[in-house]
Amino acid sequence: MQQLRRLSGRRAARLEANAFVVDGPVLIYEALAAGVAIREAFATDAVDSTLIRTLETAGVRVHEIREDVLARAVDTVTPQGIAAIATRVEVSVPEAVIAATEGALAFVLVDVADPGNAGTLLRAAEASGAAAVLFCGTSVDPSNPKCVRASAGALFHLPVASGGDTMAVTEALRKAGVRTFATVVRDGTPYHTVDLSGPVAILLGSEAHGLPDDVAAAVDQCLTIPLTGRSESLNVAMTGSVLAFEALRQRTSGSKPIGGTPG
Repeated sequence: MQQLRRLSGRRAARLEANAFVVDGPVLIYEALAAGVAIREAFATDAVDSTLIRTLETAGVRVHEIREDVLARAVDTVTPQGIAAIATRVEVSVPEAVIAATEGALAFVLVDVADPGNAGTLLRAAEASGAAAVLFCGTSVDPSNPKCVRASAGALFHLPVASGGDTMAVTEALRKAGVRTFATVVRDGTPYHTVDLSGPVAILLGSEAHGLPDDVAAAVDQCLTIPLTGRSESLNVAMTGSVLAFEALRQRTSGSKPIGGTPG
């Protein structure tokens, strides 16, 4: 139980143990289906016995635990009766760069600190058929429990890398032939007029400050989502989702960007 508590609360503990927490029946089933290595699980008597048998058949030891004890060990407000410890699923930065060259859009998260936003970006990336997601700079740990839950299992199905230096990753992508784009609030090229059919990498900045000027200057082109309402900008997760599905539209329809020519 102490390890479950440490892994739920500390990035350093997750890195040291090369493990993370998968919380709740839905995510555990998703992890099993994706071939994630689950080391052990902790379940209350309220959990469906089918899941317990599935885990045990897969060779996972399941510990019985009281609900109040589980609640103190995980970071959810309302625990779902079961949590598992699994081996981290991230790939190396070079592996993620290779995936970006062979597939479609890739996201580069630069100092994205909020785990909910990061998890939502993972979910949008996976749902839109993206090639990879790279967490750079001071971005949240992709194995943060809140990020894992917000990703709705997308973390298990995408090449995801963390810990890369933003400028080094950007340069590696460009050298590998991946076109790089920065998202900026204003003065960029309208996103819907640019060819995003891939392989491309879109850099998304922090919630509070966006992308650093030197990062925006290092990419091939800056993109802006035109807004007509009173809002000055979109949430980073919403921005990424809009761009991910525009890239999907272009790939699957075979059409040129809306209202313009490829950038």
